[in-house]
Amino acid sequence: MSAELIMALSPFLAVGGGALLLMLAEAFGAPAPAAGKAPDAGSGRSGELALGAAVILIGGALLSAASWAAGPSTTGEAAKVAPHLLLDNYTLFFCFTLCIGGAITALLAGGYQPEHRIDRGEFFPLLLLSTLGAMALAAAGDLLTLFVALETMSLGVYAMCGLRRGSVRAAEAALKYFLLGSFAAALMLFGFALLYGATGHMDLAGIGEAVKSIGAAESTVSAPMVIVGLVLTLVGLAFKVSAVPFHMWTPDAYEGAPTPTSTYMAIAVKSAAFAVMLRVLLTGFGDERLMSWGTGWPPAVALMAVLTMFVGNVVAGRQESVKRMLAYSSIAHAGYAMVGIVAAMRSEAAESSVLFYLLVYTVSTAGAFGALILCGSRGAEAVSYDDLAGLGKRHPAAALAFSLFILSLLGMPPTGGFFAKFYVFQSAMDAGLYPLVVIGVLNSALGAYYYLKVLVYMYFREPLPGAPVAVPMRSGMVGAALVLSAIMVLVLGISPGFSFEMALSAALPR
Repeated sequence: MSAELIMALSPFLAVGGGALLLMLAEAFGAPAPAAGKAPDAGSGRSGELALGAAVILIGGALLSAASWAAGPSTTGEAAKVAPHLLLDNYTLFFCFTLCIGGAITALLAGGYQPEHRIDRGEFFPLLLLSTLGAMALAAAGDLLTLFVALETMSLGVYAMCGLRRGSVRAAEAALKYFLLGSFAAALMLFGFALLYGATGHMDLAGIGEAVKSIGAAESTVSAPMVIVGLVLTLVGLAFKVSAVPFHMWTPDAYEGAPTPTSTYMAIAVKSAAFAVMLRVLLTGFGDERLMSWGTGWPPAVALMAVLTMFVGNVVAGRQESVKRMLAYSSIAHAGYAMVGIVAAMRSEAAESSVLFYLLVYTVSTAGAFGALILCGSRGAEAVSYDDLAGLGKRHPAAALAFSLFILSLLGMPPTGGFFAKFYVFQSAMDAGLYPLVVIGVLNSALGAYYYLKVLVYMYFREPLPGAPVAVPMRSGMVGAALVLSAIMVLVLGISPGFSFEMALSAALPR
């Protein structure tokens, strides 16, 4: 293996090797003593394991940036692992995004677990292995790698959902996600089988070339089998991004899982699923006929985008639980990102707008869930809007952090969320999708209701006499995660040009 290839693979090697080392550290490290019972190997060591996981993931992000600078796609070495792994700028952009999201999650878990007495050291190796699967999913260039990467990512998340062993809700969340996720994976796998049978190819580029030959005199590709394979594949991916009507697992899974796990599902799982959705649709089904409004997939994705935005925003506004509100909010944001995917049929900048959107969404959503963690300690957690009443006066720092990330999710300047939506809607206008833009803007206004409701309760409401009051926790790791998220949200909002240029450079070749 050459030095150039090692450099191109370095983000994967760092995260995968780090996961194995952290697993050994968790298994053989000295556990903290527990009164009256034998402790698990990783108990009482969440802080050090979280710090190790965060360092490994930040290292993976830095190596992604270094590999980008080295230009893996220009060395020719990347071709040695193609089409199984495509080591292009598109992959490296998502590797950076996923590693940053994973690092923030690790820091949040390092503060959350000791505070809530969930000393499960296995969380952190699972987090790293799931992130490795997500990175491989973004890089997948053939159907076999795609499926293995998808399951590598998903299996770790299933386990992280059930981390709180004594909680019925956590068990329900893990079981629902596992059963529905397995069903969606089975549908996708059947779609892959049909695509292979129809085209004779497993790699996405080969499938794309075979699809383009449909209608030619010498073509033996079965168009009906390709269409059915496309539908089944799209259904499986729609489940992973929580698109309506395949979203029903999301609120229950997010609410029942420990909040750091909910954070990871909302950012890393969704970003990786969008990464592979873009690659599959634009590479495997990028034929002009399949990308047209009359005969292709854009109308189906547009319909899902509209339903996802409306359902996510309307139901989020009816929630009393802040965590469920953020779950439905993540569904709505999937709809906004899908607007950019639809626009990719005519606009070359649309794909880049989706990449930039997912980067901003990752740090904004991680910060919002992190602020919710910070706002509540054990026995005095922040669950409902009423729990946040008066927080702005009692704990202004926690309220300020929550406010910043809420405004970014809403899309208010000078946060990154403003430009994220601006670029997506601009690309949709360039593609002539004016009704979709109008629906997106109206939904953004609709989302202001439940986002601003958080600010109203924190700054303009006082807790009722005898009502439970959330008491913020003290954690340097949670604070560090929020600082990192806040810096990125503000930098992406004040100076978005550099990051968007990177997204333009990461776009898939047409």
